[in-house]
Amino acid sequence: MSVKLIKKDVYSVGVVDWNKRHFHKYEYKTRRGITYNSYLIIDEKITLIDTVSNGFENEFIENINSIIKISKVDIIVINHTEPDHSGVFKKILTLCPNAKIYGTEKARLSLIKYYGCIGNWFTVQAGMNLKIGKRTLTFLSTPMIHWPDNMFTYSYYDRILFSNDGFGQHYATDKLFDIEVDYNILMNEAKNYYANILWPFNSLIKAKLSILETFKIDIIAPSHGLIWYKYIDDIMKKYLFWSSDKCHNKITVVYETMWYSTEKIAKSIVNGIVETKKTKLNLFDITKNDTTDILSSMLDSKGWVLGSSTCNRNILPSMLELLFFLKETDSKNRLSLLFGSYGWSGEAVKNIENMLLKNIVLYSSVNIVFKPNKKELEECNKLGKLFAINISKLKY
Repeated sequence: MSVKLIKKDVYSVGVVDWNKRHFHKYEYKTRRGITYNSYLIIDEKITLIDTVSNGFENEFIENINSIIKISKVDIIVINHTEPDHSGVFKKILTLCPNAKIYGTEKARLSLIKYYGCIGNWFTVQAGMNLKIGKRTLTFLSTPMIHWPDNMFTYSYYDRILFSNDGFGQHYATDKLFDIEVDYNILMNEAKNYYANILWPFNSLIKAKLSILETFKIDIIAPSHGLIWYKYIDDIMKKYLFWSSDKCHNKITVVYETMWYSTEKIAKSIVNGIVETKKTKLNLFDITKNDTTDILSSMLDSKGWVLGSSTCNRNILPSMLELLFFLKETDSKNRLSLLFGSYGWSGEAVKNIENMLLKNIVLYSSVNIVFKPNKKELEECNKLGKLFAINISKLKY
């Protein structure tokens, strides 16, 4: 990513990781790569907001030096210390040793553990203002969006919100603003990011969105992906929708099978859903699809249909991993239908039920021994129809 002007004297100086194909956990597929965004403000106090991941230090330093000699940086704002944002922090300190570093107390402790240094450190308190010239920066506390150290930085003069991991997308591109890329792709990547990274923090995100309503925001500059300019209202509405556990009239079916009996049950239920023409539907064999896409579909689905064969008295491993993530989301307003097959003891379906959250309502379950027969498959078809009809009647 070449250096680009966002507003007068405000530059994007981050880098693009074109070949990054997974993030955080291996299952989060970043098929369009990643950007590590950093921002440089030229004012009386030259201010750098966030850094980039390790391995990109040379390009990052060149970007800054193309605008102003890096040794002249007066202030470094650390919104978040995860290594994809702070990987070059120690190197940058050696090049501008007199710079003042601003971040939360959690960020200070994290940088000491990661890099053994914090530089000329100043701990930020929520709502604190920092005058850097004609600009005043305000620091907004956003813990657990998505680490305890997180904060946003707002420039009143520019009406720019530097949101770090908030409003991000994993989308490598040589473009800068949201208006420069395909809208549907952008929103899909923003949804993938929310579902796979931020979903467990819904209640916190919703609370912070209400605080942002008091700020006049012309630009949202996240630390991953495109800068929001034209579609700020759209992404704000999406975040409010997702964080409020609102859903579309949609069912997501996810299963894991051993000898295809559970798969046969899944397809019979799906056929019943489809025949009603009452809801939208996504079907996933979890072993053949990325959980990136599965979670994105489940995020705004009213109905969850989950199935697993029983193996060693438990759920199959890929489905089990998905359930552990879902348990962290504390999701509400979903109706569930559970299913499975077994040879001897048949614990998988009950174990899925036990792992589902208290706020997920169980509609029904079915557990079939060995291969389902014609009558059993017909019953699964009917169950799918009834489930779809009930989903279509839900008003949230």
